[in-house]
Amino acid sequence: MDITESDRLIEAFIQPTARGKEIHPGMPELEKRKRAISFFEFWPGFVIYTPVVLQALWLAIRYRGFTLPLNSNPGIYLSGMVGESKNDIFSMAKGKAREKIPPWCVLSGWTSPEEAEFLARQRMKKVGLNYPLVAKPDIGCRGAGVRIVRSARELKDYIAPFPANGKVVLQKLVPYEAEAGVFYIRQPGEQKGRIFSITLKYPPYVIGNGKDTLRQLIQNDDRAGQLTSLYFKRHYQLLEQVLPEGQPFRLTFAGSHSRGCIFRDGREFITPELEAAFDDVVDGLPEYYYGRIDIRFRDINSLMNGENYYILEINGASSEAAHIWDSRSTLKEVYRVLFYQYRTLFRLGWLNRRRGFRPPSLKELLHAWKQERKLVKRYPDTE
Repeated sequence: MDITESDRLIEAFIQPTARGKEIHPGMPELEKRKRAISFFEFWPGFVIYTPVVLQALWLAIRYRGFTLPLNSNPGIYLSGMVGESKNDIFSMAKGKAREKIPPWCVLSGWTSPEEAEFLARQRMKKVGLNYPLVAKPDIGCRGAGVRIVRSARELKDYIAPFPANGKVVLQKLVPYEAEAGVFYIRQPGEQKGRIFSITLKYPPYVIGNGKDTLRQLIQNDDRAGQLTSLYFKRHYQLLEQVLPEGQPFRLTFAGSHSRGCIFRDGREFITPELEAAFDDVVDGLPEYYYGRIDIRFRDINSLMNGENYYILEINGASSEAAHIWDSRSTLKEVYRVLFYQYRTLFRLGWLNRRRGFRPPSLKELLHAWKQERKLVKRYPDTE
């Protein structure tokens, strides 16, 4: 790889607002913790969720319905448990919700990367999109396949491995780095809900010292050094490059814990003004009662006033109040939250069944899960 290509790749992971300056603009300070990663933070899923599954079986018996969680958000396919379309959710949004979603378009039905790029040009023009932008699969979870696309060439590279029957959402790259997941719950028939959780999401950085390679910087970092399997694979082309002294290098773009993003409990920043703002947002999402709305915002003070933010994704029944993955969290807090969430899901599904909404079948759930798994295996690597 020549130096020009190397420089281009390094440039892609340098945050423009962070060149020798603040690396998390708009966010509360990311203070160092005694414990960079909690002892259970990256346990296998089956270990963490077995008690939750046992509780769900008990709730299914109590409420007489195994699939009631799939009835918690009747306005979304399977209530957002699996297989939901980002485009369909964005398209149903009205009022304040629609206003807060950055412009987007959808690509589908292409026969080659060149045709996909041609279609993208036409559809981007209609909604006023320009490069750089965010590309993400229409169906997927945990940040799978999310990348920044900076040119037509990069779009063709992104499309090349994509499944032929897949769809891609192209969306405006929000000009804020500060990111959070806002978990909102509302009871059917009520005009107001509540924000149950806020998770602040910090993209991890290493800082160049003019001597060490990127590999060494990652290995020597308290947190990143414990997640080398994530970062070495993503940045394999750059691992032997030496970063200039003081140069920040972002290790991940996607705000997903499983991709290495750092999560912090932000519940202290919940305010009446912020809850009122999200009441207005959810007013524009028909039959939506439960889930995490992922946002980017200008600064924490604006967010607390319910201002200056954009909606990146609207998640449903499979959402987690992700503050539980703060390194200060405890297993007690994890299970307190997860048990509460599933009690809430079953109750919402039960209430909506009483309102006349039929819970989807287990067969529908399994079919959607299999289809999503097939698609995700073909998605490009996440940035």
